[in-house]
Amino acid sequence: MSFRAHLESVVNQVDGALACSVMGFDGISVETYQKDEAGELELNGAWVEYANLLTQLKNAADVLKTGAVTELSVNSEKVLTIIRLVSPEYFLVLALRAEGNYGKGRYVLRVTAPKVRAEL
Repeated sequence: MSFRAHLESVVNQVDGALACSVMGFDGISVETYQKDEAGELELNGAWVEYANLLTQLKNAADVLKTGAVTELSVNSEKVLTIIRLVSPEYFLVLALRAEGNYGKGRYVLRVTAPKVRAEL
C-alpha cells in the first residue's frame, strides 16, 4: 500500500478530517492527501512550524528524561492538528475541522503509524 493510500484512508475514516501528511522533521512533506475544502488553509506552512516545535519537544523530553514523545496536538479556533511520530525521522500529521472527531483521529493515526513505518 502506498503512502498516499494510507493518508487517504485516514482522512476518509475520520469525520471532519481535512488533510493528512507524512512529514520529515526537516519540514519536508513525503506525501500528502488533502480534501478540496482544505485549500483555503495554509496547512503545509503550519506543519513546517509544527515540525520545528516537535523537534524542540523531543529535545526537551530527552533532557528531562520523561521518555519519548509519541503524540502532539495543537488545537486552534479553526483546525485541530494531531501529530503522531512514525520513526525518529518522520511523523504523521492530521488536520481536522474544529468540530471534527478528535478521538477517532488519534486512534486512526495510532493504528496507521506502524503501517507507514513499515514502508519507510
